[in-house]
Amino acid sequence: MQTTSNTAATTAAKASWTYKDFTWALSLFGTAVGAGVLFLPIKAGAGGFWPLVILALIALPMTWFAHKGLARFVLSAKNPEADITDTVEEHFGKSGAKIITFAYFFAIYPIVLIYGVGITNTVDSFLVNQMGMESIPRWLLSGGLIIAMTAGVVFGKELMLKATSAMVYPLVFILLALSIYLVPEWNTTMVSVSPDWSSMPSVIWLAIPIIVFSFNHSPIISQFSKEQRRVYGEDAVKKTDMITGGAAMMLMSFVMFFVFSVVLSLSPEQLAIAQEQNISVLSYLANIHESPLISILGPLVAFAAITSSYFGHFLGAHEGLVGLAKSSSKMPVKKIEKISLGFIVITTWMVAVVNPSILGMIETMGAPMIAAILFLMPVVAMYKVPAMAKYKTSAPVQLFTALCGIAAITSVIYGAL
Repeated sequence: MQTTSNTAATTAAKASWTYKDFTWALSLFGTAVGAGVLFLPIKAGAGGFWPLVILALIALPMTWFAHKGLARFVLSAKNPEADITDTVEEHFGKSGAKIITFAYFFAIYPIVLIYGVGITNTVDSFLVNQMGMESIPRWLLSGGLIIAMTAGVVFGKELMLKATSAMVYPLVFILLALSIYLVPEWNTTMVSVSPDWSSMPSVIWLAIPIIVFSFNHSPIISQFSKEQRRVYGEDAVKKTDMITGGAAMMLMSFVMFFVFSVVLSLSPEQLAIAQEQNISVLSYLANIHESPLISILGPLVAFAAITSSYFGHFLGAHEGLVGLAKSSSKMPVKKIEKISLGFIVITTWMVAVVNPSILGMIETMGAPMIAAILFLMPVVAMYKVPAMAKYKTSAPVQLFTALCGIAAITSVIYGAL
């Protein structure tokens, strides 16, 4: 009787939400909520209110289907301790693993470049508009900020990881508070613009890369899936499906509320100005509002969000570059690590001085690689890899996921042409 009771309790735990499931959903949510969210309203709102509504409706299934597919891919490995790299090597061989590692590096490295530009523009805008100071020479400001952030990663890695983990939830709370604070500012400027239905498909198509970038939490999926497999064994797929679905729901409700709140409080012309100035929407709000709360809190939140995102992505980019270099060089690992570190810092500094469009970089450099790994690789594996047979999602889900991945990549190619 006792055994039956324990089995029933275990089955119930698998089928229902537990506190641990909720904390995992929060971790997935926190991984996605970074600096990308601060640029999302500018791009997503640029096409008007009604395309934004459609983007909001497809963002939930896009996010859930892609991430649960990647989780199932990790679960398909023979070794229960295998991470995503090990799983790729098992299914696609060493050559395939090198290609995916290369793609993964180029999915993360451009984000480091983006944050180098973003942090420079955020601090410069704050110094000029809120502090009333003269602009510091861009090469000096960007260099000082990038070196300071990198030093924090190199010399205090554990402390930085703890600090960034602790920062996520206050950031979420402050962004939610700002979303609510902006509600009295809502106006009908956006809603009153008549939609051009003929151009709407292309507007939505071109905005998909920023949705992919802003809702991406693939970096944590590997560790998350391993933990569910350790606890639930063969039934882990039920948990990963459920928790990734919960995280997608949280992202949809929180992030899209923030996006709609910002978009409804601004006009299309103001969003265009923010994009032209190459600053986050919080920095722009701080520049146009007289409220001390927004003028000070906005840039500080943007600074914290970009800094916390920089730490995690810098580590990932550095590890990826070291891994690539080790596979094709016989140099000592320590030397490779130092050269890789110098390469990332110098190139990030150079890009920050040039000051290219942040949204342009997200669309052309960050989103395509993320889409290839997150949207397309698991779907291809479902057809090509026998071990994935029992983890296949339904045909409509596979088709939708693949189409979203293809749309993200092709829209970038179209934009470049």
